[in-house]
Formats: sequence, structure tokens, C-alpha cells
Amino acid sequence: MKFGHIPTKWKTATIIPILKPGKDPTDPVSYRPISLLPSISKIAEHIILSRLNDFLEENNILIPDQFGFRKNLSTTHQLLRVTEYIQEGLNNKLKTGAVFFDIQKAFDRVWQDGLIHKLINYNTPHYLVKIFHSYLSNRIFAVRVNNELSHTKIIKAGVAQGSKSGPILFALYINGMPKQHNTLLSIFADDTAILARNKNHNYIHLALNKHLKKLEDWFAKWKIQINA
Repeated sequence: MKFGHIPTKWKTATIIPILKPGKDPTDPVSYRPISLLPSISKIAEHIILSRLNDFLEENNILIPDQFGFRKNLSTTHQLLRVTEYIQEGLNNKLKTGAVFFDIQKAFDRVWQDGLIHKLINYNTPHYLVKIFHSYLSNRIFAVRVNNELSHTKIIKAGVAQGSKSGPILFALYINGMPKQHNTLLSIFADDTAILARNKNHNYIHLALNKHLKKLEDWFAKWKIQINA
């Protein structure tokens, strides 16, 4: 904590590939990679993460539209928020339109320099920025199949899969997602929806398209890809 340094051995992951049900075993894409991290690394992360969470809560950093990885909030709460928005519209004879997004390989493709830039911009305590910079840089992994271990490779993007801090770091990375006055933004982790309501279909169509354009520009700026 004093030197803002994470030892290299704590940043080494062992990847176990698990075959997805009904998929071709000869195709590497058919496997789900499970990342195993050193236990001592997770204990250290727990301490660092509790400090980061305290800072985020005290300063209300995370936008209220994000319901993932937050105390006392769940998918159910976000679902209730969306269904209430639709029901309220129905009660007032309004139609509701929605667009649902899926971010491509969300946690694996986070632009690390962009994430550190955001941590600095949120005035995160300097020692935490230093620790997370050390934590994210020069991470390595090896793939284990049965008793065979591959050569190690460097991870150049993303937050550490299987880590305790990965989800909250991802939430911080997408925290600046643009909003619009006539639509509802709804986020749980990387799952995102925008909704608009009106008596007129064309108004809904225009409102959603305008918000989509804003999001498209923002995703491009922060190197985030959407599953078309």
C-alpha cells in the first residue's frame, strides 16, 4: 500500500478453458475461459476495494442509473424501475420503445490507460490510482489443459477476469455514459437499455435514435464495441 506496488506473482492468472454446452470442441471460441488468481492477491484486493468503495460512496461518483455491483441494489431493482416506467406510460396512454445493448467482451477489452485517466479525473486518492495502475499493468496468464501449462502471455487490455475489483473498475469505466432528458438510461454491469415513451411512435423513434447517436460517439471515443 505504501509503495503502490502489486507483485508480479499476484498478477499471474491460470486460465482453465471450459467447453460451452453443444459447441464444437475443435474451435477455441467454443470454450469459456475461467481465470484463477492467487488467493493472497484476492485478500489484498479486498482491502484496496473497500477503500475505493468508501471513496465512491462518500463522493457519489457512480451514476444512479448503474445498479450493478452496488450495495442493496440488484437486477430485480433495475427490472422494477424499467417495468414501472412502462406501466406509468400505459396508465397515461403512452407507448414505450426500448433499445437493448450488449457490449462486446466488455470486461476483457477495457482500455487500461482510459480507465486510469478516469480514476484521476474523479480525484481518486493518489495512492489508489498508483496501486490500480500497478495492478493493471503487465498482467500475465498461462492456459492449463489437464496437466499441461502453456507459455505465459501478457494481457494488454481489460480488467482482471475473476478478480474482486474488476466489476467495480468496469462500472467506473462506463460511468460517463451520456444521458438524455427524454429517455431513460438503465444499466446493470455491462447490460444497457434506453427507453422512451410518448403517444406518438415517431417521437419515440426520434428520441431513441438521437440517444443512440450520442452513445455511438461515446463508445467510439472510449474504444467500446457493441454486439451488432
